[in-house]
Order: sequence, then structure tokens, then C-alpha cells
Amino acid sequence: MLVLTRLVPLFLIAWLLSFTLASLCHSLYVVNQLVNVGIEVSFDDSARLITDDWLGLLPTYGAIIAIAFALAFWCASYLNNKVKQPTQWIFALAGTGAMTIVLIAIESIMNINIIAGARGWGFYAQLLTGAAGGFVFATLKTKFASS
Repeated sequence: MLVLTRLVPLFLIAWLLSFTLASLCHSLYVVNQLVNVGIEVSFDDSARLITDDWLGLLPTYGAIIAIAFALAFWCASYLNNKVKQPTQWIFALAGTGAMTIVLIAIESIMNINIIAGARGWGFYAQLLTGAAGGFVFATLKTKFASS
């Protein structure tokens, strides 16, 4: 019951944060590339793109990230019980690893990088979103486990 009442809400918060940041980084990368080729992008267009990307990526990219995080955080919990290191860094590395595997797997399976925001520097931004999700999950887990 502990998993359902405590860990699932914390997982959902970390996943939603990570997915939202990943979607935002993707959208900003695309807007940046459009501006680099001389296309004028208004603030309204940027805001609409960000919203449309979030809604459009949620059922696919969001679900894939959730599955990857569930597996990565389970492994991180196991590792954290074996190695007494700061929990936040283990989970941040797990989130980074999950995003790395997701992006490489998508590109390998599809033979194209369908997440346009994961090209060039965008790839590293996506990895940082995974680290942020893992870090937040571990921080919340530590905070609420002690209460």
C-alpha cells in the first residue's frame, strides 16, 4: 500500500516535471532552428507551439518516458539499498540513463530522430530533464519518507 499512497504520487510529480521540461526543450529547440534559418516566430506562435507540442507528445513520448522512469527508478532503488550514496545523485543518474536509452532506442527503431528537439545540443537538454526528474523524485521520496 505504501507504493500506491506515497510513491506513485511522487513518481507522477517527477515524471510530469521531466516530461514538461523535455517537451519545452523540444519546442524551444525547434523555434530556435526556425529563427536560425530566418523565419520570424512571434511570441503567440511560440506559445501555441509549446502547448501543441506538450499535448501532442504526451500520449507517446510521455508514456515512453513514464515506462523508462519506472524501470530506472526501480533499479535506482535497488542500487541505493546496496550502495550507501546520496540518493538524489543515484536517481538523477537513473533519470539521465532512462532518457539516454529512450532517445537512442527511438532513433534506432525508427531510423530517424522523431524528437526534433533531441538533435545537437537538444539531446543534452533532454538528458538534463531526465536528471531533474530523478533528482526531484529522490528529494520528494526522502522528504516524505521521514514524515
